[in-house]
Amino acid sequence: MNQLNQNLKDLANHLPSWQLNDRQICDLELILNGSFNPLEGFLDKKNYDNVLREMRLTNGSLWPIPITLDVSSEFLSTIDNAEKIALRDKEGFIIAVLTIDDIWKPDFEEESMNVFGTTDHKHPGVDYLYNTSHKNYIGGSLKKISDPLHYDHKSLRHSPSQIKKIFTKKGWENIIAFQTRNPLHKAHYELTIQAMNELNANLLLHPVVGMTKPGDVNHYTRTRCYQHVMKEYPKNSAMLSLLPLAMRMGGPREALLHAIIRKNYGCTHLVVGRDHAGPGMDSENKPFYGPYDAQNMLREFESEIGINMVPFKFMVYVPKTKKYVPVDEVEKEVEYKTLSGTELRDYLSKGKEIPEWFTFKAVARELERSNPPLNQRGLTVFFTGLSGSGKSTLANGLMVRLLEEGSRPVTLLDGDIVRTHLSSELGFSKDHRSINIRRIGYVASEITKNGGIAICAPIAPYEIDRAFNRSLISELGGFIEIYVNTPLEKCEERDAKGLYALAREGKIKEFTGISDPYEEPKKAEIVVDSSNESPEKLVDQIFSKIVDMGYISKVKEKES
Repeated sequence: MNQLNQNLKDLANHLPSWQLNDRQICDLELILNGSFNPLEGFLDKKNYDNVLREMRLTNGSLWPIPITLDVSSEFLSTIDNAEKIALRDKEGFIIAVLTIDDIWKPDFEEESMNVFGTTDHKHPGVDYLYNTSHKNYIGGSLKKISDPLHYDHKSLRHSPSQIKKIFTKKGWENIIAFQTRNPLHKAHYELTIQAMNELNANLLLHPVVGMTKPGDVNHYTRTRCYQHVMKEYPKNSAMLSLLPLAMRMGGPREALLHAIIRKNYGCTHLVVGRDHAGPGMDSENKPFYGPYDAQNMLREFESEIGINMVPFKFMVYVPKTKKYVPVDEVEKEVEYKTLSGTELRDYLSKGKEIPEWFTFKAVARELERSNPPLNQRGLTVFFTGLSGSGKSTLANGLMVRLLEEGSRPVTLLDGDIVRTHLSSELGFSKDHRSINIRRIGYVASEITKNGGIAICAPIAPYEIDRAFNRSLISELGGFIEIYVNTPLEKCEERDAKGLYALAREGKIKEFTGISDPYEEPKKAEIVVDSSNESPEKLVDQIFSKIVDMGYISKVKEKES
C-alpha cells in the first residue's frame, strides 16, 4: 500500500462509518472498477434529477439508472457536519471513503415512475425503494481503500481493464456479450453459437452474480451450470466472467445500463432478449413492459453507446429435425417444443426428470441437486394470531405429526420459548416486537436452508415483519403462513392468566388486540379458526393441506 492510500485509510478509521448492504456493495464495486464508467461516485442531487428525467448526467453523458447511496435518518443524526464518511462491508472492512456533496430525501413515487414506469409494488425495483431503501440519499465522489472481498470464484471475477487485456492477448476484436441471470440451456447455447457464426465473433458469457430477481437460482448453482456449458463451446471461442451487478429489473432503461457496462468491458455486441430485464407480471397480471421495449430503446441509443445490439431470437426445439431454430422460421403445422421457467420449476418441485432436449445433462443434475422436490426441501410453517388464538397448541400438534412422519428434523420456535432464550432483553414496543419476529425469521431461515422444518408460533402482529420473513425464507425453501383467525372475544374467554383483563384496565401497555393493533394477514396460505373445532381436527386439516401442497409425501396405504 502506497503512503497516500495508507494516509487515507488512517483517516477513514476516524470517520463516521456506514455499513453497506448487498446492493450498495455491488454498486460500489462497479463504480470503483470502472464498470459504471463515467460514474466516479454515487449520484448527487443534480445528477440524480437529470438521470430520472433525461436519462443523462449533467455533463450530457447517457446514464439510465440512478446509482445512489441510501442511508438511515439515525445515521445522518450522527455525522453532524462531516465532509467525509467511510463505507464498510458487512465484516467492517473499509472499502472506500465518500466525500459528501449532497444529502436529500428522494421522492420514491417520482423515481419509480421515471425509472420503472410504475408505482406497483409487485415490481421488485419499486418494492425495494418503498420497503428496503432508506429515506435519505447521500451523493459524492469516492476514493478506494480496498477491493470488496470475494471468497468465491476469484478466477472468474474480472474488472473491465482486466477483461480488455485478455481480449487483446487472445486477439479478439468482435466480442458478443451474453447477459444472463439464469442458467444456460440448449436454446441459449444454440442462439449464441448462431450469433458467433453470423458475426464472426467470440463470446463473453457475462452472467450477473449480484442481486437478481427474487426466486432466481442462487449464483453458486448458476456458476456451476455455466462452467458445464462452457465445455460445449468450440475451444478458445468463449470465456466466462462473473458480473457483481445488482439488477433493478428495470426493463428498457436497464437494457441501456447493461449495454454501457459491456461497452466498458470492451464488447462490441450485446444480446438483448424479449422483455430484457423484465420483472414479469404486475398486480393486474399484465406485463410491466412490452416484449420488444428494451430492444427498441437500445436500438435508439446503440450508436451513441458504441455497441451493437443482437436481438434475442426465441428459439424452439423441433423434434422432427432434433434441432433448435428461431420460432419464426418454423413452418406452419410443424410441431415444436418449449419449456418455460414456470414449467421447469414445476418439474423440479415434483422431482420429474428434465427433458434432455431442453438442457445439458450436467446442467440438469446441478439444478436437480440444488432444487430437490418440495417434499425434500427445508420448510418454515409460520403461525400468526392473537394471544389465546390457539397458535401454540396447533404448532405443538403439528410438530408431533411431522415428527411422526419423520422425513426431516423439526424445530419448534414458539413465542414464549423464543422470548426466554433468544429475546429475553426485549420489551413489547413496536420496534422490539419487530426485532423479535425477525430474529425468529433468521433462525427459521437457517433451519430451512439446511433442510429442516421450522415451526414458528409468535403473535407477529405486523405485516411488514411477516413479509420480511417470507421474503428471507422463500429464497431458501418453503414458507407457509397459517393465520389462526380466532375472534378476540374467544381469545379473551380463554385467557387463564388474565392478561386481556389487565390490558383493558390499562395495567398492561401495548397489548396486541387491545391497545396495540394486529394487522390481519393478506397472503396466508392457510386460515383456521379454533373457536368451534378441536385442536386435533385442525391439526389434521393443516397437515393435509401441507401434504396437498407437496411439502410432505402422501402416505401410501399399507398392502393387505
